Amino acid sequence: MILVLLIVNLLIGGGLAWLASRWSASAARWTALVVTLFELIFVLLIWLRLYPAKDGPWLAGTVADWIPNFGVKFILLMDGLGLLLITLTAVLGVLAVLVSWREIQENVGFYYLNLLFVLAGIIGVFVALDLVLFYFFWELMLIPMFLLIANWGHEHRKAAAIKFFLFTQLSSLLMLVAIIGLALVHFQQTGAITFDYRALLGTAPGSLWLMLGFFIAFAVKLPAFPVHTWLPDAHTEAPTAGSLILAGLLLKTGAYGLIRFILPLFPDASAAFAPIAMTLGVIGIIYGAILAFAQTDFKRMVAYTSVSHLGFVLLAVFAMNLLALQGAVVQMIAHGFSTGALFVLAGILQERLHTRDLRRMGGLWTVMPRMGAMALFFAMASLGLPGLGNFVAEFLILLGAYRTNIPLAILATIGLVFATIYSLWLLQRAFFGPVAIEGSHPDLRPRETLVFAVMVAALLWLGLFPQPVLNAVAPALTRLPGISLHGGAYVHREPREKWGQQRISTDTFNESISVQRIAFPSDQPLWGDRKLVAVPIFPAGSHEYDLQGGAR
Repeated sequence: MILVLLIVNLLIGGGLAWLASRWSASAARWTALVVTLFELIFVLLIWLRLYPAKDGPWLAGTVADWIPNFGVKFILLMDGLGLLLITLTAVLGVLAVLVSWREIQENVGFYYLNLLFVLAGIIGVFVALDLVLFYFFWELMLIPMFLLIANWGHEHRKAAAIKFFLFTQLSSLLMLVAIIGLALVHFQQTGAITFDYRALLGTAPGSLWLMLGFFIAFAVKLPAFPVHTWLPDAHTEAPTAGSLILAGLLLKTGAYGLIRFILPLFPDASAAFAPIAMTLGVIGIIYGAILAFAQTDFKRMVAYTSVSHLGFVLLAVFAMNLLALQGAVVQMIAHGFSTGALFVLAGILQERLHTRDLRRMGGLWTVMPRMGAMALFFAMASLGLPGLGNFVAEFLILLGAYRTNIPLAILATIGLVFATIYSLWLLQRAFFGPVAIEGSHPDLRPRETLVFAVMVAALLWLGLFPQPVLNAVAPALTRLPGISLHGGAYVHREPREKWGQQRISTDTFNESISVQRIAFPSDQPLWGDRKLVAVPIFPAGSHEYDLQGGAR
């Protein structure tokens, strides 16, 4: 019931905030803050009570019949992957309320209704494992996010909101067709109609067309090149909290969908499509970084950095090994804080200077030194400074990608060079050089300092102590049928061979792990006859294996 409570709390809380606005705007703000703080407390209780006592693949769940005549169930299940992303949602939800405190002055209650409904939809996406229920929450995110942009955005908000709606809605319809198609294939095979994710595993592992229906929807939401064009407009016109939620959470639902649904439901099709997907990821990394450097609008520049950073996630997912996938999860969390912080910074500067044009800024460190220090920290995080979360993520992703496709991994490193250039360029244009603004402007207020302090602490913790995150997500990732490598495992593959159905066991998770059959083109072996060693940087106690001889 805890998962139901997490969703219901936000839905009811949104309604209460709307009602509270009849008394005063302040009442609506405080109601939203209390609701999101309760959400965060619930998540912390899960970490304290359920996570240490985990027994089996799921930490918590609710399963009940919903529409039995059509095989639709109410299935909410949470593992380590879901818990990490729900935690990110709870933390950024509180920060989004705080960021909106002064910016939103009109229709405050309705604003917080939409904000909390978006958060409820996002949490639903992270725990729903009936595909119809998942699609319901997927759509639940769309409408309130559209309203946030259209009603409380900036000058061209209507056009940006419509573009966001069209891209996401059309791609969602493709996913709906794929969901129905997958259920029909299962019905033809078994005579039973169901949308239960667990029952649909293995139904159509090689169906490229069904996989593409899911992939396009998730790629648009990620967003991946070339379906990213809605993102810069949406970010530029969204209110500050809208950009924070969009970058920190909404984009993560696309990455989550790739990991949770694409790889397990379509392992063979994913393996065949992997070279194309990884290439799109690398193009996104370089393309987003180059366009970021070319921007003069602060928010638009940060939006293109998101395209670049999340290209690493696409590269990692289709590298299809544990190192890369763990890096993808860390990247999702680190990007939520680092890029989210840059959007908050852009919003604060727009509030004070009434512009986002970097050409009209300069010398801000002299005027607002605390804000300059925060800009320096988050710019360093964005470029992947060692000791911060983004560095850990990109290191794992590149290491995992190198074991799958060396040329693409090398090309991806170019994105790191560009990240350094655009991050330092941003600092130089906005915060150094001669002072370009007139008059005095206040530095960070206590509320803004608190928001940034939370994000700084999160990135430092991810960078210096990533092990808890890696430990939490590893069991969920190793259970994915499409994963070909395992942490601390020595996996050997002869050239021009297909992987058979084997079972290996490790002391790491005290359970059997199924290595699913994955066929690669026989004339283009991804790894050749080299042995692949997964560096045991996550749970200690792992042993070395090959596919034939067991532990070495």
